[in-house]
Amino acid sequence: MPKARKERKVVALASRAKPLDVILRGGRVIDSGRGIDGKNDVGVRDGKIVTVAPSIPVRAKRVIDVRNSIVVPGMIDTHGHIYQYVTGTFGMNPDQVGVKSGVTSVVDQGGAASLTIHGFRKFIVEPAATRVYCFISNYLVGGLAGHRHVGLYGPHGIDVHETVRAIEENRDIVKGIKCHAEVGGYSRWGIETLRLAKQASREAKVPVYIHLGRLWGEADGTKIDPEVVIKEVIPLLDPGDILAHPFTKHAGAFVSREGKLHPLIREAMKRGVRIDIGRGGHMSFDAARVALGEGVMPFTVGSDIHGYTVRKKGQQGAWNGGSFAPADSKFVAAAAKPAKRKPDESIGGVAVFSLVQVMNELMALGVGLADVIKMVTHNAAAVLDLQNEIGTLAPGSCADISILELDNGRWTLEDSLGVQIVASQRLRPKMALREGRLMEADSALLFESVGQAVA
Repeated sequence: MPKARKERKVVALASRAKPLDVILRGGRVIDSGRGIDGKNDVGVRDGKIVTVAPSIPVRAKRVIDVRNSIVVPGMIDTHGHIYQYVTGTFGMNPDQVGVKSGVTSVVDQGGAASLTIHGFRKFIVEPAATRVYCFISNYLVGGLAGHRHVGLYGPHGIDVHETVRAIEENRDIVKGIKCHAEVGGYSRWGIETLRLAKQASREAKVPVYIHLGRLWGEADGTKIDPEVVIKEVIPLLDPGDILAHPFTKHAGAFVSREGKLHPLIREAMKRGVRIDIGRGGHMSFDAARVALGEGVMPFTVGSDIHGYTVRKKGQQGAWNGGSFAPADSKFVAAAAKPAKRKPDESIGGVAVFSLVQVMNELMALGVGLADVIKMVTHNAAAVLDLQNEIGTLAPGSCADISILELDNGRWTLEDSLGVQIVASQRLRPKMALREGRLMEADSALLFESVGQAVA
C-alpha cells in the first residue's frame, strides 16, 4: 500500500476511535529517520504516536499550535553526567539536563558502575521525568567525584565478571560500557583498562564508549606521546563501538600534531566504529573544521554536560543549586532553579550548557539542520538499540517529542579555547512531550546558553 494511502487510512480509523489526547498542529515536522520534513500535524494518544499527517481531522482533548516551530522526535543526549550527588560536583540533575532542556532521553556516561548501579536505578532513573539510560563504567567505583582521584582507577579497580553481571541484570537501562583511552591512564597502565572493557563488552554483547584525549596528567617521571595511544586503541575496536571527542582540543585523538586527521580514525570508521561529539569542555572549532573537512561526520551528539562545564567565565566553582559554589565546595550539583529568560538573552565565554547548544555549534560549522536532527534522534536511538521505540515519530512508538524554535540573526559562539565563530541561526528548545506529557523547556541550564548576540 502506498505510504500516503496508508497514512489516510490511519487517520480515517483514528477519527472513528476515541479522541486523541494531543494534536500538535501545523509545525515543521522533521523525522530524519523516516524521510519526513514538512508541515504536518502529530497526533498522540495514551503516550504513543498515532499518526503524522498534513492534517488530522480528529477530535483531541488538547490542540497545541506549533505553526512557527520545528517538531522532532524526542531528542536524545548520548553523553551526560547525571548521577547526581554520587559523582560529586560533576553530576547534574537529570531533568534539568533532560526534559526541562527539551531533551527527552539522557544517557549517563560512566557515572554508574557495578557497585552503584542499583542506586542509579533507584535514585536517578525511577524518579526522573526524563528517560534515563547509562553506559556503565568499567571501573568498579564508576565516576565517584568526577574521576578526580586517579588511585581509584586502573586494572586493579576492574572486575570483568562483575561488570558483565551488572549489565545482564540491568539491560533495560544499561546500553554499553564507558572506558578511557588517554595519556594519563596510558602512562600508568598502558592499554590494559581498555582490553578489559572490550572483554566485558564482547561477553555482554554491548558497545564500548571511549574517551579519547586527556583525562589525567601523566604519572610522575613519564612523558607520553599522545599519538602512541590511538595506535593501540583502534585495533581493539569492533563495529558499533563509539569514539568520543572528535573535536577535542587535546592531543592524542582525531587530529594529529600536524593538524591532519589521524589515518587510523578513517580506518575505524570504515570498520563501523561510530563517532560521538562528547562536547563538554573539549571543543576546538579549529579541530572540528579539520575533522569535518576530512569527512568525520559525527553519528551522535553527546553534550558531555557536567558540573565543571557550567561555570561562568573566570569562575572556578561548580554548579550548585542555581548558584556557583566556591571551588573547594564539598557539595554537588543540586536541582537548578528554573530561570526566567528572554529568547535573545545570552552570553558568550561559557562552556556548553545544553544539547541544543552543541547542535547550534554544529550548524555554525556547516552541518545541515536535518543532519543534526538525525544525530540526536534516529542515530542516537540506534546506538541504544531502541530505534523502534524512541527517536522516531512512527505510529505506535513512544510519544517522546521535542519542539524547537529556529531563530535567524547573528550570534557569537565560543569554543573551549576562547575561539569564536558567528552563527546565523540558532535552535531554542520550547517544550517537550515525554510519553505524551507536556513539559516546558525552562531549565536554568538554558539561561544565556545560546550565544552572544552580535550587533
